[in-house]
Amino acid sequence: MAYKRRIVAEANACEGTGDIGALLRREGLYYSTLSKFREQVARHDAEIADSTRARKRSDCTMRHETYEEYARLKRENSSLKHKLAQAEAVIEVQKKVSELLGIALGSPILGPGEDDQ
Repeated sequence: MAYKRRIVAEANACEGTGDIGALLRREGLYYSTLSKFREQVARHDAEIADSTRARKRSDCTMRHETYEEYARLKRENSSLKHKLAQAEAVIEVQKKVSELLGIALGSPILGPGEDDQ
């Protein structure tokens, strides 16, 4: 592809009458071959551009997925903070009830049939 690209670049740089003909004679090529080279180089450049765009799209997709994951984790964190606040409120109520009833919170709760030693 480097040879074809060089020939196409040289042909595009030709300004004078007969310069392209001289280039083709020097390289031993036909004008139709130069046309094919131009098409192949253009197609190759387009494929490279497409693959670059696809890579950029995947980067955007990854950024979008990362943002979605961040948003999900933020919602989960908010939910867990709310549940923690509720649990702390329940614990505070339990402490107050135990104080009112005179129950010591430090002692373990015994199951049925277990004796306090």
